[in-house]
Amino acid sequence: MANVVGLTVQELEQIKAQERFNEDLAPVAPEKRTWGRWNIAALWVGMCVCIPTYMLASSLIQQGMSWWQANLTVLLGNLIVLVPMILNAHAGTKYGIPFPVLARSSFGVLGSNVAALLRAFVACGWFGIQTWIGGWAIFQLMTALIPGLPAGHPNALWPGTVPFACFIAFWLINVYFIWRGTESIKWLETLAAPFLILCGLALLLWAYLRAGGFGPILEQGDKFKTSGQFWAVFFPGLTAMVGYWATLSLNIPDFTRYAKSQKDQIVGQAIGLPPTMTLFAFIGSAVTSATVIIFGKAIWDPVLLIGKLGGALMVTLAMIALSVATLSTNIAANVVSPANDLANLAPKRISFKTGGLITAVVGILIMPWRLYSDPSGYIFTWLIGYSALLGPIGGILIADYFVVRRMKLHVPDLYRNEGRYHYSGGYNPKGLIALVLGVAPNVPGFIGAITGKNFGFWSHLYDYAWFIGFIIAGSVYLILMWGERARLARADG
Repeated sequence: MANVVGLTVQELEQIKAQERFNEDLAPVAPEKRTWGRWNIAALWVGMCVCIPTYMLASSLIQQGMSWWQANLTVLLGNLIVLVPMILNAHAGTKYGIPFPVLARSSFGVLGSNVAALLRAFVACGWFGIQTWIGGWAIFQLMTALIPGLPAGHPNALWPGTVPFACFIAFWLINVYFIWRGTESIKWLETLAAPFLILCGLALLLWAYLRAGGFGPILEQGDKFKTSGQFWAVFFPGLTAMVGYWATLSLNIPDFTRYAKSQKDQIVGQAIGLPPTMTLFAFIGSAVTSATVIIFGKAIWDPVLLIGKLGGALMVTLAMIALSVATLSTNIAANVVSPANDLANLAPKRISFKTGGLITAVVGILIMPWRLYSDPSGYIFTWLIGYSALLGPIGGILIADYFVVRRMKLHVPDLYRNEGRYHYSGGYNPKGLIALVLGVAPNVPGFIGAITGKNFGFWSHLYDYAWFIGFIIAGSVYLILMWGERARLARADG
């Protein structure tokens, strides 16, 4: 009798002693798969409703787009990324396995660490950014409630200052949920989702009333003089929108391993991701546009905006909402993945909790406030930059699972050092070659983005970083593995 697809009770007992196994990476048994479509949808609402989402459309407007162009770009990007999201989620739901274990199929039981650590590095960056936002929100609340407290500056988060103390306080709240484990995440997301939507709509209503309706808010057009200027912002902007969730499009199996069925994960993601992202991005762009009318200048940071609302009760409620939004996003999107990814590095030594704590420490060390302080750098350096790394991994995972293996995996061997996914010394050279070739075309453009230099064709190519990497890496992997396709499909069957 099998307790998960492809894994008998006897096989499970045999692989528990394997070096590549621990309880956090183990396949989830059917009776423990309790997440329905509304749990999946609530997960996405909780992750989408956060300050970086709020700022996406606003950042595009700052680059010259009109409100409808910016929000259409956000919607299109999320519809595109929903496709690899659902495809990569399939293996998690079918076999109950997390992302780093799935990556062993295409990269090898040891080579999977390359993909996992790249994903973990990005998550550590995001964890730091979100924790900084939460700490800054707490500090703004304190300045509103305690007369005479210095207003401070977002970049003043240094030891010995009140802002830094708020940053550490919010960091400790995140650590609490890390210690409680994945079930606390399900509870947090289900509770937070409806609350966060209501808070966002309340902020939109405030902007509507103070600005005199949507007419004045949305009347501004784009600032482009030619269509060429628009496309020069649109394509990198679209890549950034896809890149925003390129992270979760890889490690979505970390969550869908708990889903009851494929229908639940597909429907839950479809109703939870694109609509919520578009709605909250619209709220961000509309409210930011309203601040020009209300305050005479654009305030794109909602934490600073809420500090100007006035009234201790209103500021308190708004800051609580921001803190819950930031916490729910941070725990689900930026802790689960690196915790599992780091556990994959040494399963017998690193647990989910240990991996999560490592993530939390790295999140402090990267000094995230420096990255987040510049909205153009946020989109055109950070989002596009890491999408150049993660797009190729996504292309390889999908090519391997759906085309090479025809959705058939031998679960016990995913946990064995000497099984069919051992390849050459634990590494699949073809997967690693495909990854390098997928990343390589975007390297000159990335260097140009961080140095301010223009590398002509290569800088232009970088505007499509995620797409380029995804297509090249996936195609190269298929070419290299095509000769083994039939044999592997029979073996995995």
